[in-house]
Amino acid sequence: MREPWYRDGRLHFGVGVENTFVPQSSSSERPIDEYVLTEHDLRWRDDLDLACAVGSDFMRWGIPWHIVNPQKGRWDWSWCDRVMERFGEIGLRPIVDLLHYGTPTWLENEFLHPDFPEFVSEYASRAAERYATVATDYTPVNEPMIHALFCGEYGYWPPYGRGESGLVALSLAVARGFVRTQHAIVEQLGTAATFVHVDASMRYRGDVDAPEHRDTARRLTHQAFLVEDLVTGAVGDGHALVDLLRSHGASDEDFAWFFENQVKPDVMGVNYYPRHSTELFETGIHHSGGFADPRPTRDDGVAGLAEMLRQYASRYGAPVMVAETCVTDDIPTRLEWLDSSVQAVRDLRDDGLDIVGYTWWPLFDMYEWTYRHSQLPREAHLLTMGLYDLVETEQGLARRRNPIADRFAEFARQEDREAAEMARPVSDVG
Repeated sequence: MREPWYRDGRLHFGVGVENTFVPQSSSSERPIDEYVLTEHDLRWRDDLDLACAVGSDFMRWGIPWHIVNPQKGRWDWSWCDRVMERFGEIGLRPIVDLLHYGTPTWLENEFLHPDFPEFVSEYASRAAERYATVATDYTPVNEPMIHALFCGEYGYWPPYGRGESGLVALSLAVARGFVRTQHAIVEQLGTAATFVHVDASMRYRGDVDAPEHRDTARRLTHQAFLVEDLVTGAVGDGHALVDLLRSHGASDEDFAWFFENQVKPDVMGVNYYPRHSTELFETGIHHSGGFADPRPTRDDGVAGLAEMLRQYASRYGAPVMVAETCVTDDIPTRLEWLDSSVQAVRDLRDDGLDIVGYTWWPLFDMYEWTYRHSQLPREAHLLTMGLYDLVETEQGLARRRNPIADRFAEFARQEDREAAEMARPVSDVG
């Protein structure tokens, strides 16, 4: 049997297409469907070709659950079928996000519906079976702790939970669906399945030892890993958050179920944004840390990236990859981050850390989540992040290649050359 891609010794370069889906709406909230906002739903064929044009080995790409499962018991895979067929035609490896924040609109109470784990695992099973010849790499839940925070603690996205009780309820529900999803995929694909678990880096610095911040900073530091700790069966007596979980309804039976059904990452994906991943505590100043009242952040650059990669590798005993990174800024600033972050990853590999991938996110620009609570046109929420700029034209959103794409392609080609050189028989060298 061929070795999986993440064991071939290479640093794989890839991109992602932003696939946040929060399709629920109200009189004051617009649905978010990044595929519609960026017109990827229309331009998907060209977009996949753009990924190949910059030398990508893989693309992190999400199935829109709310589209393929528009009503309970009804399935429509027609759009995804065409995209998946194109992945196969051009030889671009999809790493499939199955859940990137949103559930179908028919699923009442979203993640807290009592049958959510059953519904999401059925969806995963159907997808894995349908696309078995094209897709074997899956991310069951992208950034599960962001799900728990935005949907469970901050009351920002459905089902609008708040506080510690909401956080615990969402964490347990998302984690149970996560586990059921991974098992469902294994039932379809067996040992061919590869699982890239992905979560957001969350670092806390500043006055973390100040009396008014010490307990909160300690909780948040452990909380950043909560869902991954649950799904890998690591939560029980002795876990730093076990008392918090128990005080909000988690039981020993819950912990036993996660232990008995634990799932592991083949690759641990780390999302790191230098300007957002490190939050600061300040003496005498209180911030809720919620989306509406964020703590200040500090850019710790590649030092923060290296720390988080090492920490995830050590905590979960798996190869790691940079699953998302970029800065939202002008071209020179983005180029500087691309150069420095790729060099940091290469230095860590030279030091023996098993890093298997680097993902620039996203392939093309995206629109900020604030679009949901705004009445302004989409262009007011544009985030300049991509290898390709999104440009408004009379024909819709054009993709304009920028110098970051050229530099990214240079890095990818360099890796290809080095891999080819390493693969040459000894008799061919010299």
